[in-house]
Amino acid sequence: MAMVEPLIMRVMALSFNTAKRAGAIIREVMQGGQLNIIDKADRSAQRCIVASLSKQFPKVKIIGEEELVDHSIKEEWLVTEVDAELVKLNCPEEWSDVKEEDMVIWVDPLDGTSEYTHGLLEHVTVLVGIAVKDSAVGGIIHQPFYKQTNGEMGRTVWGLKGLGAGGFKSSSPPNDKFIVTTTRSHSNALIQASIDALSPTEVVRVGGAGFKVLHLLEGKAHAYVFASSGCKKWDTCGPEAVLEAEGGILTDLMGQHYSYAKEVEHANRRGVLAAINKASHEDIIKKMPSHIFEAMQKM
Repeated sequence: MAMVEPLIMRVMALSFNTAKRAGAIIREVMQGGQLNIIDKADRSAQRCIVASLSKQFPKVKIIGEEELVDHSIKEEWLVTEVDAELVKLNCPEEWSDVKEEDMVIWVDPLDGTSEYTHGLLEHVTVLVGIAVKDSAVGGIIHQPFYKQTNGEMGRTVWGLKGLGAGGFKSSSPPNDKFIVTTTRSHSNALIQASIDALSPTEVVRVGGAGFKVLHLLEGKAHAYVFASSGCKKWDTCGPEAVLEAEGGILTDLMGQHYSYAKEVEHANRRGVLAAINKASHEDIIKKMPSHIFEAMQKM
């Protein structure tokens, strides 16, 4: 009898392939030049991911950014094959007995919509976050417009706590600088005050939570700071899991992890703070002015 891989590895491996297929759909929409391009790409990509995952894992709660009444999809959008390499990796013991009822999948089919419309396609990501009960455990960050050295389009980064992360070249940020990444298109006085308090040597303003976390993973920034309630659970679940699988940390501005349980509100009202390691994360919290925390608690 063939051995069945642990559920979480099968969910990760199918999420990997569905994110890639969703990325291809996003590229197709862009090339087609259709009207309502964001709506078309967003909804089509989400239908692909939700239909593919729910067909194989019907008891898993899936929460997507888009409110979809019609879940029907084209047959060629339905992904049934798991990634053969990822599914065979050793499952961490702590996740070996996870059941479908314990899981929540958070889906952002097109993270970085403003950048998508402005042609900043490198910023765009497809995010799939896998939570067990209330904690972000596994994640997929797919870049549809990432150009590989062989000319192939798209890159898929994955991470599972207790196992590690893959799909990218890990690098440490420069020791002689302190680089912060933050929002490109949604800044305000509170966000600017939180950045100024840290006295960074450089501020990198990019779109999308997924792309910001990739900056940390690849050594292009030390921290990701967003003092606003504008982020949602589907923006951070996947990136949090990938970053923490690699030794980083992502929390709210007060240093508390968000709950990703099925019944929680979708907004991340206390902002986002991510860093490459725990020591850097704690140092940032100590430097944050009290009025920032007070403002966050009122949101």
